[in-house]
Amino acid sequence: MERFFPTRIGRTIALIVIFVLALAIRLYDLTDLPLEFHSTRQLVSALKARGMYYETRFDVSPEERAFAVQQWKFRASVEPEVFERIVAWTYRFTGERVWVARIYSSAFWLIGGIFLYMLARRLVSDDGAIVSTAIYLFLPYAIIASRSFQPDPLMTMLIVMFLWAVWEWAGEKPFNHQEDKATQRKTFVALSPRNGGRDPSWLKTFLAGIFGGLAIFIKFPAAFFIVGGGLGAVFSYRSMKEALKNPQIYVMSLLGILPGAAYLIYGIFVEDYLGQQFAGRFIPSLFFKPSYYIGWLNMLNLVAGGFMLGLALLGLFFFADKKLRFLLGLWAGYVLFGLYFNFHISTHDYYSLPLIPILALSLAPLADFLFAKLAQLTQTKVLRLSSFLFLFIGLVASLWNVRNQLNAVDYRPQAAMWEEIRAKTDGYNLAGLTQDYGARMAYWGWRNISSWPTSGDLLYGDERGPGRDFEGYFEELIVKKDLFIVTDLDDFERQPFLMEKLEQYPVFAEGNGYVIYNLME
Repeated sequence: MERFFPTRIGRTIALIVIFVLALAIRLYDLTDLPLEFHSTRQLVSALKARGMYYETRFDVSPEERAFAVQQWKFRASVEPEVFERIVAWTYRFTGERVWVARIYSSAFWLIGGIFLYMLARRLVSDDGAIVSTAIYLFLPYAIIASRSFQPDPLMTMLIVMFLWAVWEWAGEKPFNHQEDKATQRKTFVALSPRNGGRDPSWLKTFLAGIFGGLAIFIKFPAAFFIVGGGLGAVFSYRSMKEALKNPQIYVMSLLGILPGAAYLIYGIFVEDYLGQQFAGRFIPSLFFKPSYYIGWLNMLNLVAGGFMLGLALLGLFFFADKKLRFLLGLWAGYVLFGLYFNFHISTHDYYSLPLIPILALSLAPLADFLFAKLAQLTQTKVLRLSSFLFLFIGLVASLWNVRNQLNAVDYRPQAAMWEEIRAKTDGYNLAGLTQDYGARMAYWGWRNISSWPTSGDLLYGDERGPGRDFEGYFEELIVKKDLFIVTDLDDFERQPFLMEKLEQYPVFAEGNGYVIYNLME
């Protein structure tokens, strides 16, 4: 089959261009505040990292140090604080620069791209791998999400590294049941230590186990993709009987389970802070509501787009039987993940972030087929160069759209607004309806605030059970509070009962983007 990138030099240049552009777009507008993508989750990590950093600082006031550490300890800890620790350690050299996390997240995603290329190359070809890598790196949602200060980009990188390692392990010839037994015996002898050789599959066993275990340790939902990919790889080359006889599978599974299990035991039985964090992840009643399925589809459309999703599913028909089982294992893992985390998969788009490498891999054989046809149609140098140029123009145009999206809003003035609110409310006890449950006030205003739930939280509460009495909850919240701050003006309009209630109180202060009500009168 004729290749669109027939030479090593051509493939190398293509990959360099792809990765340079992927890094450049992720570093654009680097120093803007982390509010462009799921700001609530990003600010949780930002507050944790600052608390860890301030715990080691003695050149700040005791009040600032105590507040920063308190905010770190106060925030929920569902996942181990690995990423936050890395960023806090970096602050020692850079100072508190929250955009440092963007550099790390971008690097994690690009490292995942390297392993995705190596995996796609084994599954399909060099051409298919280049396209698969480009999709993984340049999907607009992936660009925005992979800059965020949250553990998901790191988790996704480790998932991809695991998938590469487990496929390499499954493809080792000593355990390939398609070979005849005589050939297998010769291979085992050749690789045995007595003959000066090694069994390379043990190295892949340890790599797969370590990468998979770290992915689950970073964030537990990775288990669905690790188990799905692992089973897909096992059944691609072995029967169940052969798999159960292979000690490497047990070693790999043990390495995959231990880190996450150790953290789970520590968090539930030693420190007792994890148990309540897993409540509300699975809501059985949602299976009987169309809103669940529509919401999930909306999240998929936001992450990948319906057209891209359809092409990825069609790409499965281009895989050979063994490789198809591997991909089906990954898709099955994602589906089971969505069925278990049924509320979050239909309301939180970043829960589908690990689907992006699966989409990219699923599209690889279809891209390989199309590029082979394109190679046949561009035999002359002029035609081949023209095709490269057209592809490059399309890529740059797509990146320019993302650049415009990043450039559309400048969040830097937000810091000044919260500092202004801090100055006006100094000495008062605060409640309010603010973005990110008061995290912006805590980060830039250095003040605690008792948060009123958003309209989405009220709907979520209704899904889990009977809602709370409005009057009783309001009175409970404002006990011993002096001021009620409203900065989430859009959500404020979606809560007419709250608007009507607060109109009974005089306005204490207002400015661009906020209104403060006086609860003392």
